[in-house]
Amino acid sequence: MDQKTRPTSEDWINGLANFLMNRTDVEAIVLHEKGKTISIGSLAPSIDEENFERCLHKTIDAIEKSVLKGQKTSLPVGLKIKTISKGTLIEKAQTAELSKEYHWREFPWPEPKVVKKPLIPEADWRFLGLLAITCGVLALSGFIVSKLHIAPSWVPTLLYIVSMIAGGWDTVQGVCKKLPKGQLDINFLMLAVVLGAAAIGAWAEGALLFFLFSASGALEKLVNYRTRKAIDQLFAATPETATIIDQETQEKIIPIHDVVPNQIVVVKPGQLFPVDGEIILGKTSVDESTITGEALPADKTVGDLVFSGTMNLWGVVQTKVLRAAKESSLQKIINLIEQAQHLKAPAQRFTDRFGTPYTYLILSVTIIMFFVWWLGFDVHPFKNIEGSYSAFYRSMTLLVVASPCALVLSIPSAILAAIAWGASHGILFRGGAAIEKLSEINIVALDKTGTLTTGNLEVVSVESFPKGREKEVEELVYSLEKNSTHPIARAITQYSRYKKVNLREVNEFRSLTSLGVQGLVDGQLCIIGKRSLLELGPLAPWSKKLPEEAEEFTEIWVVYDNLVGRILLKDTIRKESKPVLEEINKLGIKSVMLTGDRRGAADAVGKELGIQEVKYALKPEDKVSLIQEWQAQGNKVAMVGDGVNDAPSLASAYVSVAMGARGSDAALEQSEVILMNDRIDYFLQAYRLSLRAKKVIQINLSISLASIIIMVTGSFFGIVPLTLGVITHEGSTLLVCLNSLRLLYLETFSKFKK
Repeated sequence: MDQKTRPTSEDWINGLANFLMNRTDVEAIVLHEKGKTISIGSLAPSIDEENFERCLHKTIDAIEKSVLKGQKTSLPVGLKIKTISKGTLIEKAQTAELSKEYHWREFPWPEPKVVKKPLIPEADWRFLGLLAITCGVLALSGFIVSKLHIAPSWVPTLLYIVSMIAGGWDTVQGVCKKLPKGQLDINFLMLAVVLGAAAIGAWAEGALLFFLFSASGALEKLVNYRTRKAIDQLFAATPETATIIDQETQEKIIPIHDVVPNQIVVVKPGQLFPVDGEIILGKTSVDESTITGEALPADKTVGDLVFSGTMNLWGVVQTKVLRAAKESSLQKIINLIEQAQHLKAPAQRFTDRFGTPYTYLILSVTIIMFFVWWLGFDVHPFKNIEGSYSAFYRSMTLLVVASPCALVLSIPSAILAAIAWGASHGILFRGGAAIEKLSEINIVALDKTGTLTTGNLEVVSVESFPKGREKEVEELVYSLEKNSTHPIARAITQYSRYKKVNLREVNEFRSLTSLGVQGLVDGQLCIIGKRSLLELGPLAPWSKKLPEEAEEFTEIWVVYDNLVGRILLKDTIRKESKPVLEEINKLGIKSVMLTGDRRGAADAVGKELGIQEVKYALKPEDKVSLIQEWQAQGNKVAMVGDGVNDAPSLASAYVSVAMGARGSDAALEQSEVILMNDRIDYFLQAYRLSLRAKKVIQINLSISLASIIIMVTGSFFGIVPLTLGVITHEGSTLLVCLNSLRLLYLETFSKFKK
């Protein structure tokens, strides 16, 4: 559910209060919002916990759905509600005096179940298409027979009737499902028009209406099928089993949900990685297109991360499981996409709200106009005369041209197609609102580390004092840092392996808290760490003569016998960052970098990338204040980040965008758009996709509204024949569907893929 439409404390309390009133076996509920648990108090020593938890699941799901629909539940009478140290207590008033006798049980917070929509069977739209073709062929045959007079007069009528049966098959089924519930929709309107046309002998027009209506219905099913197929390719990538190495070092196949962190999983060529993991043995190439949208395989070796649902192309590798299957990257994507399809854009919610009332309005206006034409303008009620259509004929035409088929499809068809395209290209939108809002931004605020830069340090320089002993410095640092997991140690280890630096034997290794590490190398003490190590020791006077610390670099010092060395490391800028920032600036969007780094490091990155404004030395609350200040001035800000410290600013922004692969759970939870490949150029793709989707929606609305306004106006004056009304109405519906379908076949926007 969209972060901005989630239930509030009041929603939960009201919903759970109603739940409590309907339970005879429970007397009190304590809502622990921080811990996300629920405690129940009962006078009975035991209850049917399975039944209770099942009902609780349904209640939580109902609360989520009611808030999503804009509905509010009221608080029932007969309850006492108060805040206690553990949370919020909801209690039946008549049993409050018995509170000391409660038996308490705690239940985990049940996450609402998102029901996955099944893929529309290909046979569905093919069957509807076959019916539409049958309808069209029979209608055309009836028209030809009637014009050429090559058969008795009842033959064309029979052909038209059979044609309408074929074309109206799906329409009648739709009416039969909803009419008993008192629901009227577009299917009812179309059926009413066809029956009305048949009643006045307009068989050809009735058959034509059903042909075009069934053809547009088949096309709509095709659009949904194509869209769902693009999305369901991700679902199909979910492995069901994993091959692990057990305690006896034997391979064993187990269900995917039984895999736990730190187990060793074996993945062979052609198999999918079942869970997220880190390669500990072997090397290979991996097709990560299901996760990142990247078409080219990624080379993987020891220490590299692999993601659930990606394809191992050629090597046999062993991976250490990082997280359970339900928490994997693929499962997160699937959950986000499922949620996105239920979260509608504001414009779509508007069309949904007026859809049913509009149907009743059109029926009412049609009936009124029948009497206006008949009694007010003396138009014959049922018989067409030369130069004038009957009142009933005009009413049927008005009913057709005013029906909102194209209007209702204008927005959801485009939104769903955009979500599907994004999902297959490594961009996840958490609902239609994100697509609509992203096109409106005028400021983009970007975190530095992990967003504009890779977040991975890289060795750029090795120095020794005296000069000429740089190789010895490299050996000492590599020998002490090779077993550490610190980011600096990983960077040094990677650099040393690439340069094939020699290892030395290290004894009595130990860590110096917040300063560095030390150990004996060839019997001599070697210390590696921050500059403060030199400033605190006997080298303090000499350290004052050392070169100043460069703000844009991270430095590591080595002290060993009569040697002092320094290694400079730098966070590498993503190669795609500079061209993306240039493009953002050309689009008229102001770019701002928000970072907690020092001024020197921030300015160096900002200058290299051409960012318009740099804000440095910021705490998380400072970032939030800046975003709120910009938005108070009328700006619409997109925040792009990846870390836990970015979560507050992501929540404050008009549109929140997270780097998906390395992004923290907190950042992902707050984000409306997720870039799965950790590529900043995907933000540019997402922005351009939102612009394209917005343009498609505008075209759809223009087509549908223009056809309704023009045809309705003509119908009021009685100058629109039913045939033209049918063609215009169904033609606009076909155009809207085809226009939305274009979004599924867009070329990749990025110029920075190579």
